Amino acid sequence: MAALQKLFSVLCLVTLAVNQDMPYEELLAQIQACPKECTCPQNFPRAVYCDNKGLKSIPKIPPYTWYLYLQNNLIETVPSDALQNATQLRWMNLNRNKITSDGIEEGVLGAMNHLAHLYMDDNLLSTVPSPLPASLEHLRLSRNRISKIPVGVFIGLDKLNLLDLQANKLMDDAVTEVSLKGLTNLVQINLAKNQLSSMPLGLPPTTTQLFLDGNNIDKIPADYFKGLPKVAFLRLNHNKLGSSGVPKDIFNISSMLDLQLSHNQLTEVPVIPSSLEHLYLDHNKIASVNGSSVCPISVEALDGSMNESVPRLRYLRLDGNEISPPIPMDVVTCFRLLRSIVI
Repeated sequence: MAALQKLFSVLCLVTLAVNQDMPYEELLAQIQACPKECTCPQNFPRAVYCDNKGLKSIPKIPPYTWYLYLQNNLIETVPSDALQNATQLRWMNLNRNKITSDGIEEGVLGAMNHLAHLYMDDNLLSTVPSPLPASLEHLRLSRNRISKIPVGVFIGLDKLNLLDLQANKLMDDAVTEVSLKGLTNLVQINLAKNQLSSMPLGLPPTTTQLFLDGNNIDKIPADYFKGLPKVAFLRLNHNKLGSSGVPKDIFNISSMLDLQLSHNQLTEVPVIPSSLEHLYLDHNKIASVNGSSVCPISVEALDGSMNESVPRLRYLRLDGNEISPPIPMDVVTCFRLLRSIVI
């Protein structure tokens, strides 16, 4: 009977190995090496769940782990000995721990040659970890205490397309062309809720999503977007932008789809491109709006058709300004695709 049970267990493991496209020997080693503090589901053997366990240190991770979940613990350090066998890691979540920059052992992250997603939100980091692996695609470091980006930390990270540094302590002297060098394929960067007083320099031309909410930015250089031809989503809510610091046609970029300028000090509606679909101008100091000044093309030139020349704006927020309804008819005539106007 015992022999039959053992044979049945082996057959189950073999079946799992086949279904997971994982050699039987690897599956067996993975299950046997699962830390007692963690959960290693047999139907998802490449994942190790150590989250919400009250851990103060990282247990020794099995060798064939791809996905490692360590969030919501009390971990203070990231030592190499606990991760030395986990050379195949693709995804590591260390959110909501107590990890400091000094607590990350030298070279431990850089040695993870397959790591694509690294999440370290809500820790106690004071600087961007370095070195980082060239395989990295997403790096999330929001809500730490980061005030420094080491020079050269991003050089060689050609696959990195998302960088989240929201809610840290970054000032203008930390976000420079030198510190951001190497972000050659960046698509999204989040620098919201830092201590910036000017637009960040050194962003690559691949940047599509730029989030700068909750800073102290009061002006935008006239040529700022010349090197950013792909920007489609721009968020500058809760800054100190006045119309005098915003060149009239600064946002007239053909790639722009979503522009958010809520809670600033604008007195005029900026020129927008025909491609724009969502515009947030609520809670500024705008007193009036008319079609002749805001329409991307001449109102007189619009006919009754819905051709490509018709502005694509679908959502417009103007509430919290000094504008009284109704919206002028020439604005409605221009933006005939509008589905929602908040005033």
